[in-house]
Amino acid sequence: MFTGIVEATGTVVSRAPYGRGVVLEIDSRLDLSTDAVGDSIAVDGVCLTVTEKRGGLFKAVASAETIARTTLKDVRPGASVNLERALRLDSRLGGHIVLGHVDTVGTILAREQAGESVRFKVGYDGSFSRYVVAKGSVAVDGISLTVNEALGDAFTVNIIPHTAGSTSLTGKGAGVRVNIEFDILGKYVENLLKKRGVGGIETLLEQAGFKRRE
Repeated sequence: MFTGIVEATGTVVSRAPYGRGVVLEIDSRLDLSTDAVGDSIAVDGVCLTVTEKRGGLFKAVASAETIARTTLKDVRPGASVNLERALRLDSRLGGHIVLGHVDTVGTILAREQAGESVRFKVGYDGSFSRYVVAKGSVAVDGISLTVNEALGDAFTVNIIPHTAGSTSLTGKGAGVRVNIEFDILGKYVENLLKKRGVGGIETLLEQAGFKRRE
């Protein structure tokens, strides 16, 4: 489990076949002395397991399924990636709950300056639009961001200077593909409603005795 608060940007050192997947070696620029083989690290929002480590370098296997469903398919040596180690129970939850399980790959449609910030418009598969809510949370390449506008098959986010300068988004613009993970809370609520045979939140409220105000 992660928070979407990127700790560092790392550099992919090597990429090698591993069955139908790949092994990535990444220079994390982090002190990994307290991290162990078997621990999880989110790489551009994708939860991977450390299989080897040496100093600040680590290796992790990305399965064929992971490669097929995320932008790790496109990552090559020299690429900059966002890194976050798994959440500790004694840490602050500065972003939102992020699992590192990418829902879909989107595309940056536009990037423009908005005062001191940078505004991104990100397009994605509109079948996921029910999980995107204005002022709600979304993880883009593992970064916890607040949705400004929900546009059906796209959303906008504002990136403050600190985030723009300390993550891989600093070098990304229109046409670049990004990993998207939607808020897990919305997915759990949807699943619970379906299991109870409830058509939606309004129906659930009516069944609980709440009346619509005309």
